[in-house]
Amino acid sequence: MTPLIHAEQAVLGSVFLAPGQLDRLSPWLRPEHFSRPAHTAIYAALLNLRADGHPASKAQDAGGPVPMSWMTDTVTEASKHTRGLTASYAHSLVTACPRPEHAAIYGRMVLEGAIHRCVAQHATRLHQAARADAIRGGAEETVHHAQVLSDVLADLARRWGGEPRPVAPAESVPPPPAHPRVVDEQLLADEEFLLWCLSAGPQRLDEVVLHPGDFTDAGHQQIYRSLGALHHRGEFIDQLTVLWETQRCGALADQTLDAGRVLRICNPSAFVGSAEYVGEQVVRASPRADGSSIGPPGAGAGRRRVAGAGAVDRLRHPRTRSAGGRPPPLAHRHRNPGRAAPSRRPACCPHRSGPIPQPPSPLKRHPAAASTAASRPAVLGRPHRRNPS
Repeated sequence: MTPLIHAEQAVLGSVFLAPGQLDRLSPWLRPEHFSRPAHTAIYAALLNLRADGHPASKAQDAGGPVPMSWMTDTVTEASKHTRGLTASYAHSLVTACPRPEHAAIYGRMVLEGAIHRCVAQHATRLHQAARADAIRGGAEETVHHAQVLSDVLADLARRWGGEPRPVAPAESVPPPPAHPRVVDEQLLADEEFLLWCLSAGPQRLDEVVLHPGDFTDAGHQQIYRSLGALHHRGEFIDQLTVLWETQRCGALADQTLDAGRVLRICNPSAFVGSAEYVGEQVVRASPRADGSSIGPPGAGAGRRRVAGAGAVDRLRHPRTRSAGGRPPPLAHRHRNPGRAAPSRRPACCPHRSGPIPQPPSPLKRHPAAASTAASRPAVLGRPHRRNPS
């Protein structure tokens, strides 16, 4: 299922859950903007019921629950214009909506898809006319369809704000290395959990000082870029908006990601656990392929902070950009005046802090044997040993 179909289902499901969203959608979203005939019929039926003063719109204004007749009457009305529409499909539209309050964002996705189809349709006609004129040796049809495409672009710019202008091609994603390094499965799971934390708590993105290169998986890098782009533009963040942004970045076209994986990672009920712990694991295991450590320019020995669904404290293990950088001394890392800094050689690990103990001599373990061996003469500077036989 394409992201556009997900967006169409989400906008219809949001209207089923909150009929008042039609007040925000109806001025600019039309039934012909939907790609599937069933969705076109459902949205047209919703508009007709709202215009006829359906009780659901009044109940929503009064703050009461949405009556079931809002869905059943819509299915009955839409079934007059399309085939195969059932009540179970209407219920599936409700489950496909992540957040009803984001209906305007989902509607904008549907509108964007309609604009792309319109431009692609006229561009295809121009291409076919150019090929036909090349065979006939003329240019009349090519000039005509080029003018039609220009008028369509000018009309879209007039209606939706913005002048047509050339856009630089998107930066291509660097190809994966020929021999990708083996990554621990636990680390990949930690990265997925961190991305889920950021999508569930977008306000924590302000506290994150991470680079996409900190993630070992290319798909995780694209999801993190999409989260940062949405947050920078001040847009709502949920699993569907992240999916749409990854499609804009080209991560779905080059098969770096697939729609199911993005929806699974950003699913609000997909993970449980401690964001602080997982963020620390991702930061620890995020060196690049060349072995250099990751950090923002000028970070030095500054601490790296990662945020999640809860209050995420500072990481206790900073990383540096300079080669051979080391964490600050232990005395500087423990600044609690009520607690003394632990010694460099804890008593619980004597085998690491002190000299390696030597095993006791056999003479000390067996005093009787020691006295017997001492009473016998030494041969060539070595003590005499009794023959076992």
